[in-house]
Amino acid sequence: MTVRRLDPVLVDRIAAGEVIERPAAAVKELVENAIDAGARAIAVTIAAGGRELIRVVDDGAGMSPDDLALAVDRHATSKLPDGDLFAIGTLGFRGEALPSIGSVARLSITTRRADAAQGSALVVEAGEKGVVRPAAAAIGTRIEVADLFAFTPARLKFLKSDRAEAGAVSEMLRRLAIAHPAIRLSLDGDHVTGFDWPAEPLSEDGQLRRLARALGRDFPENALRLDAQREGFAIAGYAGLPTFHRGTSAGVHLAVNGRPVRDRLLLSAVRGAYADVLPSDRHPVLFLDVICDPRLVDVNVHPAKSEVRFRDPALVRGLVVSGLKAALAQAGHRAATTGGARTLEAFRAVFAGSGHGASVQRPHLPDAPGWALPSGAFGEAAQAGFAAFATPSADASAGTAEPAPDALDRPLGAARAQLHETYILAQTREGVVIVDQHAAHERLVYERLKAERARAGIARQPLLLPEVVELDPVDADRLNAATAELATLGLVIEPFGPGAVLVREAPSQLAGGNLQRLVRDVSDALAEHGETGSLERRLDHVLATMACHNSVRAGRRLRPQEMDALLREMEITPNSGQCNHGRPTYVELKLSDIERLFGRR
Repeated sequence: MTVRRLDPVLVDRIAAGEVIERPAAAVKELVENAIDAGARAIAVTIAAGGRELIRVVDDGAGMSPDDLALAVDRHATSKLPDGDLFAIGTLGFRGEALPSIGSVARLSITTRRADAAQGSALVVEAGEKGVVRPAAAAIGTRIEVADLFAFTPARLKFLKSDRAEAGAVSEMLRRLAIAHPAIRLSLDGDHVTGFDWPAEPLSEDGQLRRLARALGRDFPENALRLDAQREGFAIAGYAGLPTFHRGTSAGVHLAVNGRPVRDRLLLSAVRGAYADVLPSDRHPVLFLDVICDPRLVDVNVHPAKSEVRFRDPALVRGLVVSGLKAALAQAGHRAATTGGARTLEAFRAVFAGSGHGASVQRPHLPDAPGWALPSGAFGEAAQAGFAAFATPSADASAGTAEPAPDALDRPLGAARAQLHETYILAQTREGVVIVDQHAAHERLVYERLKAERARAGIARQPLLLPEVVELDPVDADRLNAATAELATLGLVIEPFGPGAVLVREAPSQLAGGNLQRLVRDVSDALAEHGETGSLERRLDHVLATMACHNSVRAGRRLRPQEMDALLREMEITPNSGQCNHGRPTYVELKLSDIERLFGRR
C-alpha cells in the first residue's frame, strides 16, 4: 500500500482521542489554561454532563488577536518561551488542547487583554478555523464548547451517562480547587451539585477552609500539617488522622508543583505510610503537594498529564513516606473527632429500639486503691508480662475515689469505671472518653517493640526448656525460611523434624506467654503478608501479631491505678489513637453531645 500523509483534520481528531477522552478532560485543559493565564476567578458551566455545552470564563491575561489566531493551531503555545522541555513551570504546554477540542466540537473563543480597547473572537467548527473578528468582551477569556464529539460519533458511544460525566467534571474541578485555593472557582449546570468557592489567602487558615469545602467540614480538626524536605524536594499539605478514613481513594489528593496528579509512585508511598495504622480496606483523606525544581520532574509522560516521572523516584517516595509517618507519629493519641458522632448514632439506635423495659448491665466500679503499678506505670508492667492483670479484682459496689483535679485536665482524663471488663470509662473536663483496653494496650506494646528494635534489637530470653511446636509442614517450612528475620524480633527457632519447629528464645516482653499460639499466629502473619513489600513492613506485620499476645485482654478486670496508667501511656505513645488493625482505641463524647442525646440541647 502507498504511504501518504493524513489529513490535518484527521490528525487533530486522533490527537483529540489522546488528550480529550471525555468532557472532564476538556474542562481540565481549559481551566488549567485559565490558571496559567493568571486568572483569579474561573466560572465553569456544563450542560448534559458537558456533552452539549462547556463554558469556561476567566479573568486572566487574555489574548491579542494574533495570539488568538495561533492558539487554535497544533503545537502552538505561550508556555515554552525558551523551548526548554525540561523546565516546565505551567500546568499545560502541549499546544494540542484547543485544536483537539475544535476538531471534535464547535469551539468559540472570546478574549481581551487589559491593555486592549476591544476584544477578539474566533470560531473553530469540526476542525475548520474561522477568522478572528473584533468583539465586545470583558478582560480575560470566555470559551464555549458545543456538541462535544458531534463529529466523532464513535467517541459518543463510550461516554457514560450525563450524571456520571458531570460527576467526573465536578471531581476534577475539586482537585484543581484544592491545589489552587487562591483562585475563586465555581461550577454550575444540570446533573451536578454546583458550588462557588471564594478565593482564600495563601495561609494555613485559608488552605484549611478550602480543604473543608472540598473534603468535608470535619477535615480541618482531623488534619495533620505536612512539611518536610530533602535534597531539593519538599512536601506540603495536610494528612487526615488514620481514624478519619473513607471506603474509596477519592479523598486522596496529590499534586506536583500545583499540578493535580494520580501518580502511581505517590499513591504507593501514601499507602505505605498509612499501612501500619489504617485498615486494609480503608483509605486516608489528605492533600499532598510535592514541590521541586521543574527540571527534577518530567510532566510529559502521559497525554492527560495525570502521571509524572521524577528524576529520583526513590528519594521522592522515601520523603513522602517519612514525612507522613512523622506527622502521624506526632499526632500521638489523637483519634478522629467523628468517632463521637458515630457513637451517638449507635446510642440513638439502641435507645430507639430498646423501649422502656430494656435492662442495662451495671458497669464494674473498681475498688479503691489497692495494688499499684510502679513508677513508669504501664510500660514497666507490660515488660513484666502484665502478670498482675491475670488475677481479677474483687467486685465492688462503691465508686472510685475522687479523681485528682489535674487528671481531669489530661487529654484522656481520669479513669472512673470499667464497663463489661472490656472498656475503660474516663472523665474529662469537657465530657467522657471510652477506651477499648485490649486495642489500646495492643498498640502500646507494638510501638514499644518497634522502638526497641530500632534502638538495639528486641531483647530476648532463652527458654529453660525449649518448646516444640507441631505445625503443618507448609507452615513449618515458612517459619524456617524466615528464621533470620524472626531472630531480629527476638524469636529464635530452628527446624525440629518434619512439620515442627523448636523455640529456643522468645522476646523478653512475651516471656511466660502461650508460645504455641504465638508461633502459629506468626506463621499465619507471614502467610498473609507473603513475600511482597519491604522487609520493614513484613517485620512490622509480625511484630503486630506478637504485640497482640502481650496485651490486656477483654475480660480482665483492672484497678483504678492500672486504668489511669494505661491512659497516661496512650497520651505519650505515637499512633495510640488506633490499634494495630487501624480501628480506633477510644471515642470521646463531649458534654454537649451527651446533652443532645438526652434532648437537653
